[in-house]
Amino acid sequence: MPDQETVIKTPLARQLRIQLIDGLSELDQTYPEHQIEQLISYLLLLHRWSRAYNLTAIKEPEAMLVRHLLDSIAVTKYLRGLRFLDVGTGAGLPGIPLAIANQDRNFDLLDSNGKKIRFLFQVRTQLGLSNVQERQQRVENLVNIEKYDGILSRAFASLSDMVKSTQHLLASDGRFYALKGKISEIELKALPDDYGVELLTELIIPGLNEQRHLIVIEQR
Repeated sequence: MPDQETVIKTPLARQLRIQLIDGLSELDQTYPEHQIEQLISYLLLLHRWSRAYNLTAIKEPEAMLVRHLLDSIAVTKYLRGLRFLDVGTGAGLPGIPLAIANQDRNFDLLDSNGKKIRFLFQVRTQLGLSNVQERQQRVENLVNIEKYDGILSRAFASLSDMVKSTQHLLASDGRFYALKGKISEIELKALPDDYGVELLTELIIPGLNEQRHLIVIEQR
């Protein structure tokens, strides 16, 4: 397998690097070169593995960059705390991009699918992400663990199901971070009575002409 330095010098990688830096600039975010390289390397790994394991419905690397990398990293400025759980992480979204962008924070990536966990192991080891840990479990079986400052989900479940299924893992002053497309008033009204919306904000993702929202939920 080509090493990371070789991979990121390909024409496709150079093109993606330009697109990524431009997108991050529109998000008012900048990162050192080694983090840019890690983000591109992750994207190329995702693209390669997806051809065999169907990890994502998005097939073109340029579209993956918008819908996966920028879409995930846009949440960075809203995070509070040091320990996060990405529930139903799939191919590592939003956890891997956020872990690369926030190397002073720790991210556990939870999924019950073995092939996705094997992919995440490959990403963690090849990119040297010491702040990432993949976990192959169902969320209800994840117990006896230090509670998290934040629990992230991206199209994992309804807001109510997200809160009910993971509340045993959240610290008393922690927050839920739900990445959504369109806002559902029905979902918002169905939240348990002891939880409320701290923040509901639209995310403007460079290159994406679709609605994206972040909903931050706290315990009352």
